[in-house]
Amino acid sequence: MMAAWRRDRQRMLVLLLCLSLTLGVAVTACGGGGGAMASDASAGNASAAPAPAAATPAPQPQLAAASTVRTLEVPEALADTPFNQEHSLSVPPGFGIRLWSRVQNARFMALAPNGDVLVSNPGAGKITLLRERPGDVPKAFDFVTGLHNPQDMVFHRIGDVMYLYVAESNRISRSIYHDGDTTSGEREAVVDNLPDDSTPELQGSYGHQLKNIALSPDHKLYVSIASACNACAEDTVSNPVRGAIYQYSADGKDGRLFARGLRNAEGLDFIPGTNTLWAAVNNSDQVRFPLDVDFDGDGVSDLGKLLPAYVDNNPPEPFTVVRDGANYGWPFCNAVPNASMSNLDLLPDFTLNRNSENLDCAKVDRASKGIQAHSAPLGFSFLQASNVPAPYNKGAAIALHGCWNCTSLRAGYKVVFFPFDDAGNAGAEIDLVRGFVTDPDAREVWGRPVDVIPDGKGGLLISDDLAGAIYQLYPK
Repeated sequence: MMAAWRRDRQRMLVLLLCLSLTLGVAVTACGGGGGAMASDASAGNASAAPAPAAATPAPQPQLAAASTVRTLEVPEALADTPFNQEHSLSVPPGFGIRLWSRVQNARFMALAPNGDVLVSNPGAGKITLLRERPGDVPKAFDFVTGLHNPQDMVFHRIGDVMYLYVAESNRISRSIYHDGDTTSGEREAVVDNLPDDSTPELQGSYGHQLKNIALSPDHKLYVSIASACNACAEDTVSNPVRGAIYQYSADGKDGRLFARGLRNAEGLDFIPGTNTLWAAVNNSDQVRFPLDVDFDGDGVSDLGKLLPAYVDNNPPEPFTVVRDGANYGWPFCNAVPNASMSNLDLLPDFTLNRNSENLDCAKVDRASKGIQAHSAPLGFSFLQASNVPAPYNKGAAIALHGCWNCTSLRAGYKVVFFPFDDAGNAGAEIDLVRGFVTDPDAREVWGRPVDVIPDGKGGLLISDDLAGAIYQLYPK
């Protein structure tokens, strides 16, 4: 097995080397080929009248990662700790970033049809409404209080009625919304008795009890029921299954298991204009080394050992299309990173699926994309239907909350962007906003992104539950 693993590793290194060499040759060949074709055409057509000069096409904006350092703009009215001292963040060229509002323990957000912004605070059981006002910071209203751990919120129109759906830890509720409302209308439970820390069988322990939701253009409600543990087989046989996504009608009827093997799908969204669901997923911690090889170089097999150097980079966090009826492997199979972080292979979990006794990992669905392990992706938004400037209006922005137990704070703590093509495929991840960690080895950090949504005016709003803040990334 060791020899086979080494051969596979060598093949991968050779493949990556060939890929990089091929890319370099291809770029050179395209430049030279274009010139050669032009010369051949003019030689074979020397007596022909010269063609009229073509109009020079307007330059197209290019996708750029966060490479410009901007001082965070802080209104005087919001300059309390930690914003009583200067902070800098890296953003793409052509963008600025400002502190837009302060909301304690700000978690998920939703943009109301009239431009107001709702922000959840699960611990306080409330949702805050923020309304912009000229020459001042947004005004805050208690939109609704007394909820049971509210997290995610979605506005969804059915016929002539606009509903606001709220994911509480034990239910999904909704109310009718009218433009300009500063308080919630009467709420009705559409899905009740969801598992949380009040569920008797869990005995007060449910690490991922907060719920996330999405509603599709054909009026289906999708609910993420996350795992109650880091990795446990009990969640796969519970009722409802945990580490899964369920589908309901918009009124909460006809519930069924839609997909499973997704440990904690915090972010759910549909590619605009489609019924294609994507999820951003928090994967497992403390994964034991799954191969019978010497990983750390001490001459002894590391099979089954808990190795910090391996744990820091495994398993990647899935960002994936969610297929009806799919099983993505958790907790029996763990994704492994590859060079493109695409279509990730899986290996059997040493603790729960040794020798593939519980699930054949070759038969489960692979994640479309992977994010660095322990980045903790939370909220995300597709930007195709937004006013965000091109080319950032064709892809997904994801808030990475950051690793809490890594040897250094180098995973997450930023907002990233995945460009998408017209066929709905995700490209390579780039950083959109970073700089919340000031010293990764000393574990010094002043902000943790939770959610990111378009603001309706060409920018993005980013929530931060550590600093109790909402930032606005805006085109300058």
